[in-house]
Amino acid sequence: MTDSIEFGARRWQDMTSPELSGVITEESVAVLPLAAIEQHGAHLPLSTDLDIGLGLLAAATALLPETFALFELPPLAIGSSQEHGSFAGTLSLPPETAIAVIEAYGDSLARSGVRRLVLLNSHGGNKAVADIAALKLRERRGMLVVKAHYMRFSPPPGALPEKELRHGLHGGALETAMMLHLAPHKVRREHVGHPPSRGEAMAARGKWLGPEGEAAFAWLAEDLHPGGVVGDARLADAELGARLVEHYASKLATLFEEASTMGIDDFQSREGRS
Repeated sequence: MTDSIEFGARRWQDMTSPELSGVITEESVAVLPLAAIEQHGAHLPLSTDLDIGLGLLAAATALLPETFALFELPPLAIGSSQEHGSFAGTLSLPPETAIAVIEAYGDSLARSGVRRLVLLNSHGGNKAVADIAALKLRERRGMLVVKAHYMRFSPPPGALPEKELRHGLHGGALETAMMLHLAPHKVRREHVGHPPSRGEAMAARGKWLGPEGEAAFAWLAEDLHPGGVVGDARLADAELGARLVEHYASKLATLFEEASTMGIDDFQSREGRS
């Protein structure tokens, strides 16, 4: 490692090629933020998922030891957002393209000697493509690929009502609170409200089938509410956002450390296998 390069989280693109070659080790972990540029109603910006993902990453890396080798890759800001395509501003990659781009990141990392990759996902529509790309990289490159969908992490106990956690799927209290903490200047507070979800109405009638859960149906954002957002964003404030970010960041920091130490010597490269 050169004297001019400090350890700890560093942006991949800020390094030179020789510097990078000199610091990659068996334990090095690369993290790829997967986000989206898509509608979040009238109160949140198109960049919401990207802002949250990068905010969680920054908070997590601040918790890591200075000697920890984490490489922050340029984020995949545009994800697979088919469910929001009816609304102005949404940018979306076809799922097949998103999978191919994640795979290309992994291939490039493998050529540089990085064997451990964390996909830090902050957009629900990316879950399926991340799962597929991760498995393909595992099969072809023998890499350890960790799928970290923060929305699947358990929230802090008592942070939000169970009803809101279940039905506030897009632009609700959770996302709004974190945005009030991470980027308060971007939140249009005069438009914060409580658009009810079709899932809430179904649950009130005792229906088991819903937009999420054990048996879920595929949905477009307008299927849940004509405005494209659901949940009670009125429950959100910056204090709650700080609590959520701290909670999720702590989980991510632990995940990064575990990814660095997990034994992968038995992962055999299968490059060239179809």
